[in-house]
Amino acid sequence: MKKYLIALMMVLAPVTASAAGGAGVPLDEMNVDLTNKASLQRGMAAFVNNCMGCHSAQYQRFERAATDLEMPNELVVENLIFDSNKKVGDQMTIAMPKEDAQNWFGNPPPDLTLEARLRGPDWVYTYLRSFYKDEARPWGVNNVVFPDVGMPNVLEQLQGTVVNHCTPEEMHAGGHEKVDPLTGVRMGGCMSVEPESGSMSEDEFDRYVYDLVNFMAYMAEPSKMVSGKIGTYVLIFLAILFVFAFALKKEYWKDVH
Repeated sequence: MKKYLIALMMVLAPVTASAAGGAGVPLDEMNVDLTNKASLQRGMAAFVNNCMGCHSAQYQRFERAATDLEMPNELVVENLIFDSNKKVGDQMTIAMPKEDAQNWFGNPPPDLTLEARLRGPDWVYTYLRSFYKDEARPWGVNNVVFPDVGMPNVLEQLQGTVVNHCTPEEMHAGGHEKVDPLTGVRMGGCMSVEPESGSMSEDEFDRYVYDLVNFMAYMAEPSKMVSGKIGTYVLIFLAILFVFAFALKKEYWKDVH
């Protein structure tokens, strides 16, 4: 019995761990919806315009995304491929050499194809909405979920400048209970957005980030759009097969007893 309890705890441990982000910060729930093609299309545009300056998605192709998201190839080429040497069938890579990235950022920015699968959509969603102003950091910002992150807040012009009113000790050593890691929504008065510093309202920015992460979740596992439908058909088939298998079993065993 003890062995079974230990095994159960080991199975549930990753689930428990995924409910919290870096530094023990509670994560905001983000419900991925791969059936919402409009959201995924907006998310792809957000990803290309904001993330692909530094991050690649080398395991994804423009054409595969266009097909899955029901976007004409011509529209993708015209609006989402900025390199004239790239074609719609090419991988979503960037031109920045790793050596330059190493010098500028300390480490090359990671490939984001599988990021949502690695960390979970909730983590990415909360992380992108949790930057705040910190003049002590090289890029002038820090992050509640990922303390001392080496990445600039590329969405600051949309979100606005988030100001932290807590001390670093409160933020990184237990004060996170007072912080809702959103776009300046206050919870205990720790963080707020400077007025008129962003081009979007809080709701607009939340929706923008949702679409972006929704696309990243699709990109991390494109086959999920098809496998979900196949799984439904398989379950229906098994349910029908069970009826005939049960009837056949009764026929075989009726004379045994």
